[in-house]
Amino acid sequence: MSTKVKNIVLTCVMGVFFFGLAFFAWFKPADDYSYTERKTLKSFPKITWETIVNKKFMTDFESYTLDQFPMRDRFFKIKGGVNLYLFGMKNNVRGDYNYYTEDGYVSEVEYPMNEGSLDYAAGRFKNIYNMYLKNKNTNLYFSIVPDKNYFIAEDAGQLSMDYDAFINTMKEKTDYMQYIDIMDLLSIEDYYKTDTHWRQEKIVDVAQRIGEAMGVTLAGNYKENVLDHPFGGVYYGQSGLPFLKEEELVYLTSDVLDNCTVKTYDKNGKPISMGIYDMEKAYDKDPYEIYLSGSLSLIEITNPNATTDKELVIFRDSFGSSLSPLLVEGYAKVTVVDIRYMNSSMLNRYVRFNNQDVLFIYSTLVLNNSSSLT
Repeated sequence: MSTKVKNIVLTCVMGVFFFGLAFFAWFKPADDYSYTERKTLKSFPKITWETIVNKKFMTDFESYTLDQFPMRDRFFKIKGGVNLYLFGMKNNVRGDYNYYTEDGYVSEVEYPMNEGSLDYAAGRFKNIYNMYLKNKNTNLYFSIVPDKNYFIAEDAGQLSMDYDAFINTMKEKTDYMQYIDIMDLLSIEDYYKTDTHWRQEKIVDVAQRIGEAMGVTLAGNYKENVLDHPFGGVYYGQSGLPFLKEEELVYLTSDVLDNCTVKTYDKNGKPISMGIYDMEKAYDKDPYEIYLSGSLSLIEITNPNATTDKELVIFRDSFGSSLSPLLVEGYAKVTVVDIRYMNSSMLNRYVRFNNQDVLFIYSTLVLNNSSSLT
């Protein structure tokens, strides 16, 4: 075959590829949601004279085309595979997100320490203290959950925060609370390989230490239950790293938990009954939301078999979803609050603070990116 013919064939093949891709991009139905990225995708923006003049249409259109690009997830995985196996790179960058893998564990680079964010988080906690907890005979506790970078970033050659400085900074800013150190109880094996979160069956000792610090004894006798389908965490699709394996998701049950009554509230303040575990969520977008139904703003758990009348209020992020049930054994009532989804000024509608244990437990991920706290 002559060089001229080869060039013609190559040009035709490339033309078919690019024009075919363009045709597919324009005429394929728009997707509403990306299960790999765990996000709602942009829809086609409305065209008005105003949006054209102020250039909002073109900005929104660019976001729309990026979200709706044909086979975007497949191309991103190909990029991840090329980076990993051809160029020997551990990282796969997707927009503002920088993913890497170490010994089978996937994480996202979390660097540097954001002191402004720590100030903001500490300010939100102090605001709650001043509004509700000061002079109310409450026992205040604070604990920090490390993200996976604490265990693997250095070995993976990734930039990593100074976690000692991070914790000391937060302890200084929350010196009105007793700090409970749990870092030495954790290792990378206590976390999911494809998700940000820790494994519930691995943190019974963490719950026991927290309980001991708060003056309650937790026997920690649980039955392990394995979800009947594999779990792919938030990084499973988002990272674009190839050959990741799904995992087992385990949830713990006991006679105490089985006999608890649990409720949350709708937007009108009407109580809704629920369970410790939400099995419908187990088959939805994010199976980790099986624990206390995921991101709910307020949950009340009543334990009729408690040996004391003590009450506990937990301010938490998503790590607290799997931890909170393990603290129920020691209390007659546990109230779980997520101020990412409830403005703290509304708390007095649902919680009366007096003579309670109050635990603030947050991950380094949320504390270092705390703008969602209200």
